Amino acid sequence: MKGKRAAAIVLRQFYLYQGSPARILPLFGWVAIDVLLWGFFSRYMNSIASSGRNFVPAFLGCVMMWDFLIRVMQGVTTTFFEDVWSRNFLNVFASPLSISEYVGGLVAASIANSTVGLLTMLVLASAVFGLSFFIYGLPIIPLVLVLFVFGVTLGILSCAIVLRLGPAAEWLIWPLPALLSPLACVFYPLSALPRWLQVFARMIPPSYVFESMRGIVAGRGVSFGTFAAAGGMAIGYLALAGWFFTHIYGYAVRTGLIARYSAESVS
Repeated sequence: MKGKRAAAIVLRQFYLYQGSPARILPLFGWVAIDVLLWGFFSRYMNSIASSGRNFVPAFLGCVMMWDFLIRVMQGVTTTFFEDVWSRNFLNVFASPLSISEYVGGLVAASIANSTVGLLTMLVLASAVFGLSFFIYGLPIIPLVLVLFVFGVTLGILSCAIVLRLGPAAEWLIWPLPALLSPLACVFYPLSALPRWLQVFARMIPPSYVFESMRGIVAGRGVSFGTFAAAGGMAIGYLALAGWFFTHIYGYAVRTGLIARYSAESVS
């Protein structure tokens, strides 16, 4: 794998943003709206709660981390979709670029996009609602990394699905975070789910992350076992997603599917 080739994917995205200011606004706009919406909701919950509990770190913090995961996923998928939308997909894979270099470029572009979004959320949450991530302590670092790895996993999996089913399958991808959010337990504890649904919730890393964040705010801390379970699953799912994308790409090349790629479904 050559880093310069992977960096070319990021450079292409930079030129796209440079040539189209309309692409830059969503990097800041949507995250700002989310922080303001849920921040004011958290402040309202503080005003009506009789327990005196501060909902800003317990609620707004979790919402921000879920938003971060979505930005990571969309950073991967949007970079991939840019090649699909511009009918440039076949040209990319006609170049010496390898699969690992291409996927590495997608991940690097996602890091840049999600970092901008995360910094925007941190500044707004701190300035407007007084939320400091120092309240979570050092454990927040591995928790953020788990969400990042799982977001990349969802992005790579989404790219593989679109590669196999065609550009029309894009509409199956955008709702994916919303479909997973009930199991991720972003807005409520794991115990709020029915017992049979808790089994499935424990199979995805975000549920451990958000349970841990609520535990930190409540003063319970985080166990090493929680880190190990969430991190191990996130890395395992990432490896599976990478294998799946490589398998789908190999299928597309063997069957000539990649040469017939167009704006409609392919079979």
